[in-house]
Amino acid sequence: MSDKIIATDATNATNGTTSVQMFTPELLTFGETMALMMPVSGKGLEYSSELYSLFGGAESNVAIGVARLGHRAGWFGRLGKDPLGRMILKRIRGEGVDVSHAELDAQAATGLMMREVIMGKTSVYYYRKNSAASLTRPEHLDESYIAQAKMIHITGITPALSESCKEAAFEAIRLARKNGVKISFDPNLRLKLWSIEQARPVLLEMAKEADVFLPGLDELKLLYQTEDWETIVAKLRELRAVSIVKGGDNETYIVDKDSITAVPYFKVEHVVDTVGAGDGFCAGFLVGLLKGYSYPEAVRIGNLVGSMVIQTEGDWEGIPSWEQVEAVLLDVKHIER
Repeated sequence: MSDKIIATDATNATNGTTSVQMFTPELLTFGETMALMMPVSGKGLEYSSELYSLFGGAESNVAIGVARLGHRAGWFGRLGKDPLGRMILKRIRGEGVDVSHAELDAQAATGLMMREVIMGKTSVYYYRKNSAASLTRPEHLDESYIAQAKMIHITGITPALSESCKEAAFEAIRLARKNGVKISFDPNLRLKLWSIEQARPVLLEMAKEADVFLPGLDELKLLYQTEDWETIVAKLRELRAVSIVKGGDNETYIVDKDSITAVPYFKVEHVVDTVGAGDGFCAGFLVGLLKGYSYPEAVRIGNLVGSMVIQTEGDWEGIPSWEQVEAVLLDVKHIER
């Protein structure tokens, strides 16, 4: 049993009552969001007696990023009807994201991940088996909600969670295509969830349906089973999508039918935490498209947002506002008053 949450205030989000949708999102995301626990100090989890309570998920990270950058975003997914699920729902709503089609499941728990950084190396431990998110099914999707949006952003994490999640991901693609909603797809390959042999046919099939494909270069090498750039480009050009290839040699590449455009990274002097950089890039890039920018201009925004995210600890906390992005683009100096 689950409660449909249309959360326009904190009371609704906590008690599971129903009210009206906050607004019509321009961009929708859906997928797994998990509670995140991290040591307060620099100690490892084994030796730390105090933990931060946070949350993260590729899709909700992107939704929060789009909202912070000044555009209307919605996230829908399934959380446990437990303190962690209620905390996550309220926090996402508090970032200005519509969560009217999220669900709290009384019969399943919210997934949990724990992260530590020891000698500069990040390790993540997941506790997500039989979580509410992993039980997502196609019938949990609302076609009318998807049809309102201009674009839906989907990642390859969702189909890796379970067979029913895979079916739901493909149903979201089908509903988007049926209703003329553009599809953004980030493969977000997670080999802790499935093997490359299991992932390859699923992710490549999803890529075929996308209007914008957002892979990393290392992911493409695994998916296409080659290190050769020219072969990878030829494969990408078989897709309907414009491909935005992250993780190049200090550049992001735009690959379309006729050309390859390289957009330089923004240099960062001090990297704090690389987690969430890809989601920040996606948020900035998709906002650029929503603003009507060209692909190179949108990628430049994505590169900038990604560079700002890695200067802050956390999955989404470092995503800037649009005013902060403009200040960098216009080289506005910060004055502390």
